[in-house]
Amino acid sequence: MLKKTLLLMFTTKRTFKFDGTGEGRTQAPPTRESLHGHALAMLARREHSAGELRKKLNDIGGDADLIEDVISQLQVRNLQSDVRFSESYVRSRAERGYGPRVIEMGLRDRGIDRESARLTLESSGYDWCEQAIDLRQRRFGADSPTAPKERARQLRFLQYRGFAGREISAAFKGEVSYDD
Repeated sequence: MLKKTLLLMFTTKRTFKFDGTGEGRTQAPPTRESLHGHALAMLARREHSAGELRKKLNDIGGDADLIEDVISQLQVRNLQSDVRFSESYVRSRAERGYGPRVIEMGLRDRGIDRESARLTLESSGYDWCEQAIDLRQRRFGADSPTAPKERARQLRFLQYRGFAGREISAAFKGEVSYDD
């Protein structure tokens, strides 16, 4: 019986409140006001993309039409902005040492379309070659590796962090070449 109850809890959108007697009762779906309150609480903690808000409000059990209405109202009042979220996300990840490829994938995972992500990365003001140079030097020291095995290790690290070939090449040379 307990297994069936737990399975039911994790496979339905309904939330359960237990009253101490062991019997669960279903809770009514969230109203427009409660969805709006949840969204405001999330936005008060940090910027969220519309896609993130949509997913989180859907997880609460909100109706799709109500969720869209709440998100559009927040956008009209400029409380939620995908542009502002994207700029904040790029700044945060770049300061942590991530490159443009990983940052773009993160934006896309959060519901930002490819073109908007690309434009945000271009307008961010970061010189990604300089970022790669700085990251490699902080992590591995100023000298470029001479052993092929060590060079491959550093290359994999920079690729994992989201840097492309031109940026990785600059990181190993220790200087940016603007010949391209």
